[in-house]
Amino acid sequence: MNIYVLLKRTFDTEEKITLAGGKINEDGAEFIINPYDEYAVEEAIQVRDAQGGEVTVVSVGNEEAEKQLRTALAMGADKAVLINTEDDIENGDQFTTSKILAEYLKDKDADLILAGNVAIDGGSGQVGPRVAEILDIPYITTITKLEINGQNVSVTRDVEGDSEVIETSLPLLVTAQQGLNEPRYPSLPGIMKAKKKPLEELELDDLDLDEDDVEAKTKTVEIFLPPKKEAGKVLSGEIPAQVSELVQLLRSEAKVI
Repeated sequence: MNIYVLLKRTFDTEEKITLAGGKINEDGAEFIINPYDEYAVEEAIQVRDAQGGEVTVVSVGNEEAEKQLRTALAMGADKAVLINTEDDIENGDQFTTSKILAEYLKDKDADLILAGNVAIDGGSGQVGPRVAEILDIPYITTITKLEINGQNVSVTRDVEGDSEVIETSLPLLVTAQQGLNEPRYPSLPGIMKAKKKPLEELELDDLDLDEDDVEAKTKTVEIFLPPKKEAGKVLSGEIPAQVSELVQLLRSEAKVI
């Protein structure tokens, strides 16, 4: 089975975000595989081990993403591809990433493509479905279970706290939700093997794309941090008095009633 995983490099979930010159400051920051993409990598490895085939992880970004691709290789992926856009694209968006990934995948005869449900930095959840639309293949989002029998696929997906089961067939793109599996930690032997596994680096020219083909469809007007939370108030006294004071505060300070 020919399996591909779409992987993104994101800030560590424990990282404190700061701004410099109106942009997010990445100096000295720690980066990781987007946590939802880790579920996708793990599921791809499990499917390969059960069905046979090969797992390729693909990322769009700069050369710094090589570290996260090597981590995926250490987890057990077979090959990695970095599409380096550092010299070509200054401001991309979900359309940009999707177009590049789809152009790379269009002639790869992928049986199964996995991605994270969302990226923890942007949170739009657009890239996976956009890639599937461009490739003209079915897609199912927020999956929590995946069963493959030949060309037939049964998928359980999360729907706002409930679940539904969908029957479909390969080729297919799915996006991984928390609960799909428990991603493994790279082992020492896995880390050593990852150093020898192939990691291919491509640029837009290699995909017969230019900057106009992947020009962003959206524009970031401003980036700002949320306002600091003010100290809360603790109401005291009898319950009727607290209710009266709460209503007054909601009206005069919070201005929600």
